[in-house]
Amino acid sequence: MKIDIIGDIHGCFQELKELTLKLGYSWENGLPKHDERMLGFLGDLTDRGPASLNIIDIVWQLVIKEKRAYYTPGNHCNKLYRFFLGNKVQISHGLETTVAEYESLYKKEQQTIRTKFMELYEKAPLYLLLDNKKLVIAHAGIKQEFIGQSHGKVKEFVLYGDITGKKHPDGSPIRGDWAKEYHGEACIVYGHTPVKEPRLINHTYNIDTGAVFGGKLTALRYPEMELVSVKSTMPYIEEKFKQFN
Repeated sequence: MKIDIIGDIHGCFQELKELTLKLGYSWENGLPKHDERMLGFLGDLTDRGPASLNIIDIVWQLVIKEKRAYYTPGNHCNKLYRFFLGNKVQISHGLETTVAEYESLYKKEQQTIRTKFMELYEKAPLYLLLDNKKLVIAHAGIKQEFIGQSHGKVKEFVLYGDITGKKHPDGSPIRGDWAKEYHGEACIVYGHTPVKEPRLINHTYNIDTGAVFGGKLTALRYPEMELVSVKSTMPYIEEKFKQFN
């Protein structure tokens, strides 16, 4: 199988288009197309960036309508889904940009995008096992013992990462470094935690290079294991990037 897995997009349409063109995709009718390869989206399609609804529409068409891409949800996807369900969620941490876009639409357009996103989310696996379980795509990563399982703890881990329950002074969660402890055979590709450069450790690849924070949008080409990035057009915010010891 040949797949190009793309890190957290967060509504950065311009970067998505530029990256897919660089990967050899042509754009027809507003969608990236390749004769031999598929795209993989590892969650956090929306929030903070300028074109979240456009990204939803593109990914829905590729995954649901044309079956030319894979998608697994992230924590921002989960929160948007709960918003669309009518649950009480805080309109903050980036969701406010997606909600503003949504509320600027006519009612009929709102219904269309809401329906598309809910279908995309409801049909998505918690994480993806591909290529005879040699490749795992999980938004925030996954522990070796969780692979093949789908209970509540797995869902929490895949969406939010290795959260310890403790918090930094700014209120953000303190996370354990699960990738450092991973010693499995499968290659795990994930995002969630923005890093300045893709982080490769123990057969795991963090490809969230902070596109929405002025970093880069990165793809991992599988099975070639080649990393391809484009620079972000967004303002650079240094403190959003995680440094690992």
